[in-house]
Amino acid sequence: MDYIGDIHRRAEQAKRPVISIEFFPPKTEKGDASLLNKTIPNLMGLKPDYCSVTYGAGGSTQGKTLKIVREIQETHGLTAMSHLTCVDSTVDDLRAYLDQACDAGIKNILALRGDPPSGTSEFTAVEGGFTYSYQLVELIRSYGSFSIGVAGFPEGHIACRGGKHIDWQHLKSKVDAGADFVLTQLFFNNDDFFEFRDYIANELHLDLPICPGILPILSTAQIRRFTELCGASIPQDMAAKLEVLKDDDEAVMEYGIDYATQQCRALLEAGVPGLHFYCLNKSYSTTRVVKNLGL
Repeated sequence: MDYIGDIHRRAEQAKRPVISIEFFPPKTEKGDASLLNKTIPNLMGLKPDYCSVTYGAGGSTQGKTLKIVREIQETHGLTAMSHLTCVDSTVDDLRAYLDQACDAGIKNILALRGDPPSGTSEFTAVEGGFTYSYQLVELIRSYGSFSIGVAGFPEGHIACRGGKHIDWQHLKSKVDAGADFVLTQLFFNNDDFFEFRDYIANELHLDLPICPGILPILSTAQIRRFTELCGASIPQDMAAKLEVLKDDDEAVMEYGIDYATQQCRALLEAGVPGLHFYCLNKSYSTTRVVKNLGL
């Protein structure tokens, strides 16, 4: 399996974008079977460079995440990255997870502070744990065996009361600690991404791949819920279109494919190093978008 940092270097030399796809661990055995035997094989036809796998709040699916990442790599030969957060984990817990990841042949970790567990409004570090994601990056870097990704927020992190520029400055501590690349939160206005990217390059003087996170919309209710949770905004033209389409999920999905295609096309024209798709464990929309782009 490859280090994602190396994947980006090779893609840059070849003058092509890196294509990556994110999955989440299903809650049922039926969901597991659908992801592993249907969704992932379908998406392999796109020849993605790598994928990532999340885990539940408070690390509730850590073991399952490792299992899925390992199975993807062994069954499909696709480089897979495990997410890791600080939530409800001591340093010893995090070391144990990283040890298991090493044993499973995992070479890539997305280091995140993580969202507060369900039912709480603010993140609180456990005794013996980390408060900031840069501390987690430092721990992972100390192993010397992982390529490390971190999150970026084009509209600022929802929990950062100081505003987006203060939030963006926090990214420097993560890069200084050893991060190799950045994956962004979902967004729908490319100007938000361009402002974020330019600030990172021109104000913070950081030079590393920053890949936009793309979510092809599947339903009106779903995207409204997602944006409320993560603090992303819905542009006025999109909000107006969704109001017209309402609960016609098929029409909304087609609109989402068209919107994501145009969004990605403009991002690629602006020289982004890659596209990271939040596929929500479904293959259809992401496949359509990538094929529309001729990738």
